[in-house]
Amino acid sequence: MAARSLEIGTAGIRTARTIEILRTERGLAQRQLADRVTALGRPMSNTMLSRIERAQRRCDIDDLVAIAEALHVSPLALLDGSPRS
Repeated sequence: MAARSLEIGTAGIRTARTIEILRTERGLAQRQLADRVTALGRPMSNTMLSRIERAQRRCDIDDLVAIAEALHVSPLALLDGSPRS
């Protein structure tokens, strides 16, 4: 079986950037957001969050939903790059 590509597409890059923008606008360190996500039942380290924000790690749907909830936005706001939603 061939290995899957780890390349992150444009939607993933846009989502990563939006997560970083919202986190910094809210004055949260990566550790703080990762702790919020973990408290919601989706274990996440600040290293994982850092890799998501730098588009070096894919953000699966469960991560996306938990991050959105921790940032008090809809998952769609993260996907479409509208941080004010």
